Amino acid sequence: MTSPETMAIVGALLALWLAVAGWAIVRGIMMQRAAAFSARKATQLAALLDCSPSLPLIVRSDGRIEGPGGIAQLFGLETLPATISGLANGGPVVIEPAGMDQLMQEIVAAQRTSKSFAIVLKSVTGGKALRVRGVPAPPQLNSSGSALLWITDASDSEAKANQLRQQREDAIAAFEAISSLIEAAPFPMWFRDSELRLALVNQAYVRSAEADSAQDVVARQVELVEPIAGQSAQAAAQAAHDSAESVSRFIPVTIAGSRRMMQVVDVPIADVGVAGYAIDRQELEDARSDFRRFSEARRSMLDQMSAAVAEFAPDRSLRFANRPFLRLFLLDEEWAATAPPFERLLDRLRDNSRTPEVRDFPGWRAERRGWFAATGMIEESWLLRDGTHLRAVAQPAPDGGLLLIFEDRTEQIRLASARDTLLRVRTATFDNLFEAVAVFAPDGKLNLWNQRFRRLWDVSEEFLVGHPRIDALLDKIGPRLEDPRQQSVLRQMIVGATGERQQRSGRIGFKGGQQFDFAAIPLPDGNALFTLIDVTDSRKIERALRDRAEALEAADRVKTDFLSRISYELRTPLTSIGGFAEMLNGGYAGDLPDAAKDYVKAILSSTEALGQQIDTVLDLAQSEAGTMPLERRPIALGALLRDAVAAAQPDAKAAGVELVTDIRVGLGQIDGDAKRLRQVVDHMISHAISAFGNAQHQPEGGRRVLVHGDGNSSSAQLVVSDNGQGSESSGTQAVAMALARQLVQAHDGRFDLVRRPSEGSMTAVFLPR
Repeated sequence: MTSPETMAIVGALLALWLAVAGWAIVRGIMMQRAAAFSARKATQLAALLDCSPSLPLIVRSDGRIEGPGGIAQLFGLETLPATISGLANGGPVVIEPAGMDQLMQEIVAAQRTSKSFAIVLKSVTGGKALRVRGVPAPPQLNSSGSALLWITDASDSEAKANQLRQQREDAIAAFEAISSLIEAAPFPMWFRDSELRLALVNQAYVRSAEADSAQDVVARQVELVEPIAGQSAQAAAQAAHDSAESVSRFIPVTIAGSRRMMQVVDVPIADVGVAGYAIDRQELEDARSDFRRFSEARRSMLDQMSAAVAEFAPDRSLRFANRPFLRLFLLDEEWAATAPPFERLLDRLRDNSRTPEVRDFPGWRAERRGWFAATGMIEESWLLRDGTHLRAVAQPAPDGGLLLIFEDRTEQIRLASARDTLLRVRTATFDNLFEAVAVFAPDGKLNLWNQRFRRLWDVSEEFLVGHPRIDALLDKIGPRLEDPRQQSVLRQMIVGATGERQQRSGRIGFKGGQQFDFAAIPLPDGNALFTLIDVTDSRKIERALRDRAEALEAADRVKTDFLSRISYELRTPLTSIGGFAEMLNGGYAGDLPDAAKDYVKAILSSTEALGQQIDTVLDLAQSEAGTMPLERRPIALGALLRDAVAAAQPDAKAAGVELVTDIRVGLGQIDGDAKRLRQVVDHMISHAISAFGNAQHQPEGGRRVLVHGDGNSSSAQLVVSDNGQGSESSGTQAVAMALARQLVQAHDGRFDLVRRPSEGSMTAVFLPR
């Protein structure tokens, strides 16, 4: 039987169990609710992670990985591999090996040193780009030594970034190219900011402004263009900015110290500022001025021409007509200044009877109007009513105008007629010449010949009419030559005259004994004139004269040899006579009576005179033979003349002759042989003294010999004159004068001897300096 205590205990236990069971049930229900909530949260987080652009991936220290399945899709895999290295291969997206190597290195660094990193992985094909950011994994996610990677598909953003990067690089390159182009521009360029202050200038601006640098120009705000008519450069830029249109001005600008005409342009650039540049137009202005001067000079030149010139504008109006045109066509200058049209001008020419006679004048005029549209030059002849022949040339101009040139050829036609007559006269003259004449063309063909040429070479007229070449002609006439080799000589002569333009001559012989002188003469028109003249008779005369000259030369040589030999043969006994006479005069044979002494002195005087004559003959023989030696030394001619006059005074006094000297300062000196020139002067004075002959000849004023010396910068002059009889000299004096002439000629001088009967004689010597 159960006691109440037991029942109480059991009841308490049951109550406690029920309480615990109830608490457990309530706790289980709460935990179930919490688990469901956590499951819902986990599902939501997983969905968020799947939708997130960055997916997490845990890399453990042993290389194993954990992460959502979306990561496998990023690498082109169906399932996520067990290790990190499995992401690099096995799928269609193959990551560059260098990128995977860098990723592995960065993961190891993050696991060991807790270092974060960020890299971009690119596929080998370049179509995929994954941005990876890595940090050490927190302890709540995994054990220590793991790394948490956030992987984002950056293919589109990377492509866009690459595109923007390329655009940036292209823009920078384009900007640098434009900047370099502006900097290298040969003309000044600049940019003004929104306040119209200079912000940028190129080097051409710096050089033109004569500044140190672009920074110097900007710092000092150096303006290139000075104010013109009260408008500054900033004011012009402000006007361009306000009008939003470019403003161009032609103004003078001082560049490097010189004034030049420039085209200055200001270009507004939205609200940023105003750009500008300046182009040198001075050459253009100079060219315009030159063109105006050229046009004026051209018109002035055309007015001075003999040809008539008229110029028409593209609208066929008369633009210019020179004075010969107005005179030729009888036009009034004021009427021509009204610029009449082409058709009206032709009508006026017809009214003035200055057009050709034609039946249909309107049609003829319409054809001439077509000259404006012609593609090339047109030339025709006009025969006017008064017989004037005109050559008309129409040259269409590139601008659609027309240039007309008229040349009066009336006189040329008359000259052509006269030329034809002259040709006929020339032909008749050629046929009647004593010489044989032929004309050869530059190509060696025979152009002209006369009948004597044909008869001399015995060739037919039919053969010559064919204008044979020189080779064929020489083959035809060669058998008549005495020496067949002379054919080549003739060929070379004619070819040299036509091709080398050299005149040559020579002599040929015929088999019959005839001798001919020939000459090949180049003509101005390029042809060559060949002439043959019979010199057989003159050749015979020449041979006879040559034989005579040779005989005279031989006789002269015999004479010279005789004089030389006889002079030497005479000198030997003369020396003995002189020696014995000196011994007698010296008393070697004892004392002589006075008469004997006089005889000895006479012998000595005669021996000395004869010795001098022999020396003169020997010197003359040597001079004529060209063997006389000469010494070239400076000679004071004044002193030489004084010494010669002093030496001749005794002979002059003995002959009753007064020696007078007239030596002037201009005589100076020359280079020569003093001994030989002294001989010349001595012979001249001796000749003058001997000119008085016998003692009975007493000229008015007394016997007088003048010795004169003068000169200039090129020559010296020695003159000895007398007032004697002027007759022929004796043999001794003749030899002395011949020797004097030879000695002067040996000094490249001139010797003149003038005699006038009963008036005296004069010898003159001219010696070059």
